[in-house]
Amino acid sequence: MTITPNGTGINTSLGDDGLGQQPWWVEQWMELINSYRFKKRLERAWAYAREGHVTSIRFEGRRVHARVQGTGEDPYKVKLWLDVLSDEDWGYVLEALTQKARWSAQLLAGIMPSDIERAFAASGRRLFPFKLQEVRSECSCPDKANPCKHISAVYFLMGERFSEDPFVLFQLRGRTRAKLLEDLADHRLKALEAKATSAEPDSEGATRDAVTATDDTPPPPHPAVLDPTLWWRYDASLDGDLVVITPAMEGDTGLDAAGDLPLAEEPRFPEARPRFLSHLREQGQALAQQAMVEAMTAGA
Repeated sequence: MTITPNGTGINTSLGDDGLGQQPWWVEQWMELINSYRFKKRLERAWAYAREGHVTSIRFEGRRVHARVQGTGEDPYKVKLWLDVLSDEDWGYVLEALTQKARWSAQLLAGIMPSDIERAFAASGRRLFPFKLQEVRSECSCPDKANPCKHISAVYFLMGERFSEDPFVLFQLRGRTRAKLLEDLADHRLKALEAKATSAEPDSEGATRDAVTATDDTPPPPHPAVLDPTLWWRYDASLDGDLVVITPAMEGDTGLDAAGDLPLAEEPRFPEARPRFLSHLREQGQALAQQAMVEAMTAGA
């Protein structure tokens, strides 16, 4: 297993059951390689992926770099990448994602929306490659066919990676998970600010009155400042599109906020403290996921 720059491990071999039952976006990715007409080469590639011939997989920017052990002494070098979207293209995509809260909510929950290509249609581009030739690849082996069995083996393993994190597809198109979520939050904030500041005419054709304040007359405080019982009240109707239930961002858990916990350490059991913190973190994540599922179920 090789560790990627964001700390996520990528398996370099498949289990006995192969990929098994997978989400639809993984199946769509696998349909491309399964459409390859040289079936014998695919069989060898599948065996390479199953038997651990892929010795490493790592991300370098927007490309996937791998090493695959063939019949020679030194492993072959494999590169795999997709055409990236320009900043202008991503602007159209983000605008479309912002206008539909369900897309943002599903992505933040680690789910690929089934109609995600509609958001990319605004830019005239696609998230998923339409044909196998759109998946760019290189291999240092002497086989002139592309994809060769070494590239195909990496392709199979990338499908497993997509099942764990659909944001890898966005990364190959030029936006990392952190950057995409940051841009989504920024676009959504700007949309809310624009909606809040826009003036709407009333029934008599006049615009709504705006409360202005001079330097000499500060604006009155919000009633909740004077009455704490109003902090948790919201009597006005709430637009459903403004409510998005999401898991915590990476590095934003309660343990992270608390910092280093002053737990006692026993020299005879040096692993006790990190194991306790690991179990505590896992329990917190499990409870958070359960709460999010219950909240989304109640909203539905």
